Amino acid sequence: MVPQVRNAHPFRRETEFDKALSACWSAFWILALFSFAINILLMTQPLYMLQVYDRVLSTGHVETLIMLTAIAGGALLLLGTLDMLRAAVTVRMGCWLNDRLGPVYLAAGVRARLQGENVGAQPLRDLNQVQNFVASQGLTVFFDAPWAPVFIVLIWLLHPMLGMLALVSAVVLLGLTIANDLLTRKSNLTANVAQISATQQAEAAIRNAEVVYAMGMLPAVLQRWQESNASAQRAVRSSAELGGILTGLTKFVRFFVQVAVLGLGAWLVLQSELTAGGMIASSILLGRALAPVELAMSVWRNFSAARISYSRLKSYLQNFPEQTERTRLPTPVGNLTVDNLTYVLPQDRRPILRQISFKVQPGEAVAVIGPSAGGKSTLCRMIVGLAIPSAGHIRLDGSRIDHWDPDQLGQYIGYLPQDVELFSGTVRENIARLGPADDESVIGAAMLAHAHELIQHLPDGYDTQIGDGGARLSGGQRQRIGLARAVYGNPRLVILDEPNANLDQAGESALAATLNLLKQQGTALIIVGHRPSTLAQADKILLLKDGAVELFGPREKVLQTLREIAANNGKNGAVPIQRPSSMPQSDHQNPRENAGSEQKIAAAENS
Repeated sequence: MVPQVRNAHPFRRETEFDKALSACWSAFWILALFSFAINILLMTQPLYMLQVYDRVLSTGHVETLIMLTAIAGGALLLLGTLDMLRAAVTVRMGCWLNDRLGPVYLAAGVRARLQGENVGAQPLRDLNQVQNFVASQGLTVFFDAPWAPVFIVLIWLLHPMLGMLALVSAVVLLGLTIANDLLTRKSNLTANVAQISATQQAEAAIRNAEVVYAMGMLPAVLQRWQESNASAQRAVRSSAELGGILTGLTKFVRFFVQVAVLGLGAWLVLQSELTAGGMIASSILLGRALAPVELAMSVWRNFSAARISYSRLKSYLQNFPEQTERTRLPTPVGNLTVDNLTYVLPQDRRPILRQISFKVQPGEAVAVIGPSAGGKSTLCRMIVGLAIPSAGHIRLDGSRIDHWDPDQLGQYIGYLPQDVELFSGTVRENIARLGPADDESVIGAAMLAHAHELIQHLPDGYDTQIGDGGARLSGGQRQRIGLARAVYGNPRLVILDEPNANLDQAGESALAATLNLLKQQGTALIIVGHRPSTLAQADKILLLKDGAVELFGPREKVLQTLREIAANNGKNGAVPIQRPSSMPQSDHQNPRENAGSEQKIAAAENS
C-alpha cells in the first residue's frame, strides 16, 4: 500500500518538489503571456464575420473583403504559431520536471524501502502522471478559463439578452463540472489506490516467479491479484459511468446553447435589434467562452489522476526527507568501533540489538555467530549505515557512520547481504557498482574474489547480460559476482553476511583465499556465518544471542569457552545440534577442528 503521511515534523519543510515548482514560475508567466495573446487573437474570426456581414455584404466593396481576409489570415497564422510555442513550453516544462525530480524520487523510494515502506517505483509513476498532464492540453485550461468572462462580456455588448444566455449556460456548465469532480473524486482515489496495490502484487509475483511456479502458487497469486484488481475496476467503472453521464449532459447543454444563441440572435435580427453579423459573431464568441469548460470535461479524468499523484508527491518527500549534505572526511584506514549499540524498531519496544560493543582493526577479521534472529544481519545493516542506532554509536576511524556522506562512505565499504541483489546489465557493470570503471579495476576485483575464472565461462565473459536481478545466473554465481562487487575499489571495511550460503566446496576454498588476501591488504572484515571456512579466517569471534553479546574475544579463547559450554551441556544431558556431515571443509582447517567448531557453535545455540 502507499504510505500515509506521517506527522513526524511540526512544520512543513521546503522540499525539492517545492523548489522545482518555484523554478517553474517563469514558465507559468510565459504561458500566461502566450494565453493572453492567443485569446485576444481568438476574436479574429467573430470580428471578421461581423465586418463581412455588416460592411462588405451591405456595401459590396471587394477591396475591403480582401483587406479583411489578409488581416484575418495574418492574425490566425500568429495564433497558430503562439499555440504551437505554448504547447512546446508545456512539453519542455514537463520533461524538465521529470529530469529534475526523477532522481530525487528514485532516491526517496530507496530510503522508503530502507525504512520498511514498500512504495516501489510508485513515486516515479506519479511523477510521470503529473508530467503527462502538464505536457497535455489539460494545463492550458487553467490559462484559458479566466478569459471566458471576457467573451461573455463581449456577447453582452452585442445584446444583453445574448449575454444573459451566455452567462446562464456558462454557470450551468461550471456546475456540471463541479458536480463531476465531487461525485467522482472518491471513486477516482479508490481506483487509484487499488490499482497501485494490484500492480505491486503483480510485481511481487513476477519478481518471485521461481517460487510461484515451483510450488504451484500461481493460482493463489492470480486470485489475490484478481481481487485487488476487481476492486480497482469497480471503482474505475463507477467513476467512468458517472463521468460519462455528466459528460453527455454537458455536451447536450453545450450544443443546445449553440443552437439557442443562433435562434435568439435570428429573432433579434427579425426584431431589428441585432445585425446578421452580430448574430454570427455572438455564436462564435459563445463557442470560445465555453471551449475551456468543454476541454476541462474531456481531460477531467487525467486531471483527477494528476491531482492525486501531485498530493502523493508532496507527501513522499515529507515522509522520506533528503539526505543531509555532509562534509567529506579523510579516507579511512578501517578502524571500526561499535560502542553500546542499541537498536529498537519504531513500532516495536523490544530491542533487536542491546548494548553491543566491540572493535575491528585494519587487517583483522571478526566472525559474527549465533542462533537465528539473534541480530546478526541487523548489526551488519547498521554498520553500513542502513539504520540509525537508537542508542550508542558506530564509528569508522573515529567518525560516526551517520556523519559520513553516504556516497563517500560507500566507496570505502564492501557489503554482501544475505540476499544478493544484482542489477539488469552486464557482469562488468555489476562489479563496477554501475559506475564508470577501467577494465583493470573490474578484473582486479573479480580476481580478488576468485570469480575471474567463473566469469570467463559465461557466454560473453564480463560483457554477459545477466538479466533482471541476475536471473540468468545460478545462486553461487550471483554470490561470487556479489563478492567481487563488494571488494571492488579496495574498500577499507568489508561486511559479508553469510557469504558462503550458496557456495560449493570450490567456492568455499575461493572465499577463504579471498578473505586471507583482504586481511593481507589491511582490510577490516566482519563475516557472519558458522561454517568452518569462516571461522578459520577469523581473528576474533563475536557470539550474539537475543540481540546481546554472549561472547567476544580472540578466536581460540572463544572456542575454548564454547568447548567448555559443550562439555557442561553434555554432562547435564543436553544434546548439541548436529551439523550435516556433508558440510564442505576449508583447506585451512583439518576435519577435527571443523567438527569441534561445529559442536561448539551448536552448544552455544542450545545454551
